[in-house]
Amino acid sequence: MKPFEYARARSASDAVGRFGPGAMYLGGGTNLVDLMRLGVAGPDRLVDVSRLPLDTIEPVGDRLRIGAAVRNSDLAADPYVRTRYPMLARAVLTGASGQVRNMATTAGNLLQRTRCPYFQDVTRPCNKREPGTGCPAIEGDHTNLAVLGTSDACVATHPSDMAVALAALDAEVHVTGASGDRIIPMPGLHRLPGDEPERDTVLDPGMLITAVELPPPPPGASLYRKVRERASFAFALVSVAAVLDVRGDGVVAGCRIALGGVAHAPWRAERAERALIGGPATGEAYLRAAEAELEQARPLPRNAFKLPLARNLIVRTLEELTP
Repeated sequence: MKPFEYARARSASDAVGRFGPGAMYLGGGTNLVDLMRLGVAGPDRLVDVSRLPLDTIEPVGDRLRIGAAVRNSDLAADPYVRTRYPMLARAVLTGASGQVRNMATTAGNLLQRTRCPYFQDVTRPCNKREPGTGCPAIEGDHTNLAVLGTSDACVATHPSDMAVALAALDAEVHVTGASGDRIIPMPGLHRLPGDEPERDTVLDPGMLITAVELPPPPPGASLYRKVRERASFAFALVSVAAVLDVRGDGVVAGCRIALGGVAHAPWRAERAERALIGGPATGEAYLRAAEAELEQARPLPRNAFKLPLARNLIVRTLEELTP
């Protein structure tokens, strides 16, 4: 691990002021420290923001504000979150392990880097790690990589479970930086790779996430489901965060669907949502909506299995939510 400077921020503005070329923010460190050990990340300075007073979960009117430094385990266990946003609590609990959740923070979860094997192996080329070197995953090991929103430059997936639930809940991410404060909607924080796969988010250098704010829970029932290779400490092959509101006459009044494990960012299934709203809440309708969403997929030879998996997971989840 290369030598680096360490600075402990006293406030959010102090953290921004200490940021500069070669600097990175340090929260729980569950992703960043691993990347430093692998040689993927080599900051010249770490600005420690883990002790900032950003670790509270508090209602603000009919909304909920989650501090950037709230630990994942505390978020999943919070009674208010479990009661009003159970899908979010469940999504957080499916991530990593209990030990990691005890350290990982809300902001760090949103900003974690891809687990693509080529990104994490400094002996191999990777456009995300070194722009312009190529994407060997396209011809190589892409079994658990993206099928939606990919480009010729990158087929990596975003690993967060929490971010998928937040995308379905229309969360807002509060950030601060040298140019002031800003609110970024979700979806909207994360980028698709395009020809700049090294940019995971729309954040400018030095911007610091201070909180995530949730609007009132949407009408209807919600659920987070995750398919993975083993029961613990495994990233999603495909995951679904869904909210379904069905009227008494069996018509879908509202629907939100977000997918994980299939794209470079949490994927909001807007085509499927549009296909469902105003129509019947039936298995046949759910299947047509899922197929409409997945028509835009660009699977590779060894990850094409994600398409029927995603289709079936969407249908099963919506069926479970149907009254």
